[in-house]
Amino acid sequence: MDRRIFLKALGVLSGSTLTAVAGKAAPIGLGSSVGVLVDTTRCMGCRTCELSCAATHDLPKPDLSNKAIFERERTTTESQWTVVNRYTTKAGKISVKKQCMHCSQPACTAACLTKAMYKTKEGPVIWRENKCMGCRYCMVSCPFDIPRFEYGKAVPRIQKCILCWDRLQQGKQPACVEKCPAKALLFGQRSELIETARKRIYSTPGKYFQQIYGEHEAGGTGWLYLSAVPFEQIGFRTDLGKTPYPEYTRTFLYSVPLVLVLGPAMLLALHKGTDSE
Repeated sequence: MDRRIFLKALGVLSGSTLTAVAGKAAPIGLGSSVGVLVDTTRCMGCRTCELSCAATHDLPKPDLSNKAIFERERTTTESQWTVVNRYTTKAGKISVKKQCMHCSQPACTAACLTKAMYKTKEGPVIWRENKCMGCRYCMVSCPFDIPRFEYGKAVPRIQKCILCWDRLQQGKQPACVEKCPAKALLFGQRSELIETARKRIYSTPGKYFQQIYGEHEAGGTGWLYLSAVPFEQIGFRTDLGKTPYPEYTRTFLYSVPLVLVLGPAMLLALHKGTDSE
């Protein structure tokens, strides 16, 4: 196993072990339904998605006039749930939106001891403040390094994109999708988005790199991407494989209850055996 994958899986293992000791580990389900298709060939880098996200979730307003931000690659923060980066490639400059990927089988939810990080049946992965104990296993386990912790606050919270879960329950689209002027973002059922992406790839030969990022990576994600160039050229990890991260610890978790039952008996037998000598 790749070292980076091992370290992430270790985070899942650390959080999941306490859950497993209470009983037999439950099968890991898929649960993915809705998502967003990002067509990076259409993105203008206007960062309207950043602005709409901030306005919707009461986050600090980004300065859209600051073009210098494209000089470095940015990551999401506790006060900015989505960011747009710009990459120089053989196909020209490409702008790419980044946020929580809303995995089909999230490592963060598997690692969470209290189910504060929770995948809804509709697909979005949300964080529930009233259940969080602040262990931050979700941060360690995420292969995309997304969850952020408010270290500077007296009552810190985990912050990340929640796919506008409140808006979805009201029958609305995610704010970033609704406000995108270039229609680079498409919201819908994940299965239908994959079909749309495939049609775009095969109906316009030469326009797209023939891969849908997120269809299989780390077991699949709710956010799917199209690109004109290989995805490593625009900031994506391509070493994740197709196996969901929680699967790396499943065999161990099934064995935990057996170890806890037989372990003490074995130790007692060894003690008795050596005590008589």
